[in-house]
Amino acid sequence: MKKILPLIITLFLVNSAFAQVKNAVTKSTITFQLKNLGINTGGKIGGLQANIDFNPAQLGSSVIEANADVNTVNTDNDSRDTHLKSADFFDVARFPKITMKSVSFKHKSGDYYVGVFNLTMKDKTKPVEVPFSYVGVDKTAVIKGSFKINRLDFGVGGKSMVMSDDVTVNIELEVAR
Repeated sequence: MKKILPLIITLFLVNSAFAQVKNAVTKSTITFQLKNLGINTGGKIGGLQANIDFNPAQLGSSVIEANADVNTVNTDNDSRDTHLKSADFFDVARFPKITMKSVSFKHKSGDYYVGVFNLTMKDKTKPVEVPFSYVGVDKTAVIKGSFKINRLDFGVGGKSMVMSDDVTVNIELEVAR
């Protein structure tokens, strides 16, 4: 449960990081996953706020800033969600938001990019690399990304013999252009 909360927060932030200010986010999904007792466990984070000005032709001037409300964490288990929001994990009373701010972007190939972001959770900021795709079709763009973090780097939960430290965050956004 301690590892699920950091993953959820990270997912929410990543989702928020890919929403565009000039272009409305029409659909977003942020999910997280980690192993608990050897079983994949995860959830979702909803409701994002973001300032996204991503232009594949001008990566040097592109900017993504986002925040997620940790109170939206949903693992389909109310007791677990309450525990994740407690001081044991995300401590939403003191740290209600997870934020991401882009540092740089690189084009990999085709529609694939890598962004370096400063991710802040519980007042701890660490750089994370987020590989993602950006595909524009007609009047929309779809952004999909996935990355891993170590929940202990952000003080989310404590050491555990049954819960993984690594959390995988997946983000998918649809943006009106």
